Amino acid sequence: MKNYTITVNGNVYDVTVEENGAGASPAPAARPAAAPKAAPKAAPAAKTAAGAGSIKVAAGAAGKVFKIEASVGQKLAKGDTVVIVEAMKMEIPVVAPEDGTVASIDVAVGDMVEAGQTLATLN
Repeated sequence: MKNYTITVNGNVYDVTVEENGAGASPAPAARPAAAPKAAPKAAPAAKTAAGAGSIKVAAGAAGKVFKIEASVGQKLAKGDTVVIVEAMKMEIPVVAPEDGTVASIDVAVGDMVEAGQTLATLN
């Protein structure tokens, strides 16, 4: 693991990168190191369906929901993209952790999300 401090458009981020080997392309996880100059919007309340599933699909990094690839009722295999989050000018796919059917999509395009926040659930 290597730690870096990166400044993007005046915002400072501490980034930890895990090296998995020569051919691996690790996905960086970023978190803000300092408060941004303008106060960020509060994250909207989660839109959880009454029949929410037991398998959580969580964001790996803080960012903005760029695109929703799956829909409620859709069957997914492990590794299928559910949501795409934009963080630090990169599109980061958030994938299904295991096979299942989408029970709820808890975010909308344009929502700001935090690392670890539940974006969807599967059954």
